[in-house]
Amino acid sequence: MNVATRIAPTAGQLALAKKLAEGGEGRAGGITFVDAAAYTDPARFDAERAKIFAKRPLVIAPSALLPDPGMAIPHDGYGKPLLITRDREGKAHVFMNVCRHRGTRLVEGQEPVCASRLVCPYHAWTYGLDGKLLALPRTDAFPDLEKSEFGLRRLPTLEAGGLIWFAFDEGADFSEPETLGHDFDAFDLAGQYLFRRRTHDVAANWKQIMDAFLESYHVQRLHAATIGPFFKDGVASADTIGAHQRSAVGRDVSANDCAAEDWPTLRRAITYTYQMFPATVLIVSPDYVNLMTLMPRGVDRVLVEDFMLIPEPPATDKALAHWEKSWNLLDGGVFGAEDFRAAALCQEGLMSGAIDRLTLGSMESGIRLFHDAVEKALAG
Repeated sequence: MNVATRIAPTAGQLALAKKLAEGGEGRAGGITFVDAAAYTDPARFDAERAKIFAKRPLVIAPSALLPDPGMAIPHDGYGKPLLITRDREGKAHVFMNVCRHRGTRLVEGQEPVCASRLVCPYHAWTYGLDGKLLALPRTDAFPDLEKSEFGLRRLPTLEAGGLIWFAFDEGADFSEPETLGHDFDAFDLAGQYLFRRRTHDVAANWKQIMDAFLESYHVQRLHAATIGPFFKDGVASADTIGAHQRSAVGRDVSANDCAAEDWPTLRRAITYTYQMFPATVLIVSPDYVNLMTLMPRGVDRVLVEDFMLIPEPPATDKALAHWEKSWNLLDGGVFGAEDFRAAALCQEGLMSGAIDRLTLGSMESGIRLFHDAVEKALAG
């Protein structure tokens, strides 16, 4: 049995489940709107990068990407050369992937590497995975250099609940990620195995992707041929953790299952989704978890890295085939061919100028809350 099935759900998770058992939350309120310019204005996009993505903690990867000490992986998704490491003590770090000597990139590629130290390919300056400068050739050429002052530039980093967070701003507040970590500990996110990951290049504003995971109105329609039949239409509940949202959508099972207090029953009955502000989505399916990090690259372009986490490495061909089927269904079908394509088509429509605002119904209130949080962050 997976460890997650032996850990009790949190009070907040159970409260959402109770609402589902009672038929879901009532959908109060009328129609609201979002200006199309929120998705199409280049100046607005630049402001979001400067005031949100440059200031707030961001999820960069699940802990499972670097499962063991002595690992490192380059990461360029946010537009700067970054390096994620796990040092020999097991601590996670996010550094600038830039040698302190002449500025070249220390590690290239897209896959994790196992190493006790990092050697610059240009002049062989050598660093530990904790960022310390360990050695350099011909020290006589640098007679007064203090190695302790030439470590890699470390960005603020927090590992909590099975996720690695970082920030470009030294003064970023990590209190909300720490709080979210308790929820993720409840289903043992840190103990999961990384089965697959893929980066999608989507021709849409980053908020189009977030919108898709902030409402269940589309599930029975857009996903009618894939996952739609597994869910009840409009049976959902949600709450907030600071600027972040936590939602629960009822699957096609009995209300008694939604009232359960154990993970095996709850995960069969409910899909929990965490919409972490500004741009991360975590979806807890019955036997696996998808983490999606959104990395804006332009007003109409976003990179979406999808990670699929499973309880343990596949031990048999049958198990491997099972997880491959799930991966292909979600990443290639539900997300890639349906959600991301819908986002790109919406972006095309808004860029055309055909409409000047989006119309949101009562089943899309999560989108309104998200955009309110964006506006608040831009004004702050």
